[in-house]
Amino acid sequence: MLRNLAPLACRVQTRACSVPTIREADAKRKPIGEVLGTAQPKVEAITTVEEDIKCSGVPEAHQAARTARIFKPARESPQSAWNNTKAWKIELDNQGRWHNNLIGWASTGDPLSNVSMHMKFASKEDAVAFCEKNNWGYEVEEPHERQIKPKSYGWNYSWNKRCRNSTK
Repeated sequence: MLRNLAPLACRVQTRACSVPTIREADAKRKPIGEVLGTAQPKVEAITTVEEDIKCSGVPEAHQAARTARIFKPARESPQSAWNNTKAWKIELDNQGRWHNNLIGWASTGDPLSNVSMHMKFASKEDAVAFCEKNNWGYEVEEPHERQIKPKSYGWNYSWNKRCRNSTK
C-alpha cells in the first residue's frame, strides 16, 4: 500500500514547486545581433613556409642515422592466407634496448620502435616517400614471388614415375 503512495507524494511536491514555465507562445524573440554580439574585425593570417621544420614530435637524437628496411612480409605459417602479404611495411633498426630484470622483458627508450607494427603502404613508392619525408635512410628488399607449379592429383598414380616399383 505504501508503494502506491510514494509516486503520488513525489508528484504533489513537484507540482507545488514554484518553477517558472515558459510556453512557446510566451517566449520573446531577440534580434540576431544581440545574440551573436558585435562582429570582430578580421585579421589576416600570417603563414610561413619552411620545409626544414619537422613536426613529428620525435627527438632529433632518435631520428638521426636511422635506417629503415622496406619489405613485403611473408606468410606466417604454411597454412595461413596470403592476405597479409600484399602491403609493404617499414621496419626500423633497433636502438637502445636492454633487458628489464623486474619484468623479464626487453625494454626500450626508443619512441620509434613500434613504427613497423601498424604502418602499411599500398606500394613501394609510398613507403620510400614516407622514409624520405622523415629523413631516414632506407633499404628496399624486393619480394620473392612464389612459383606455382601446375600439379594434378592424377599424377600421383601415373606409371611413368621413377619412384614406382613393380610388384612382380
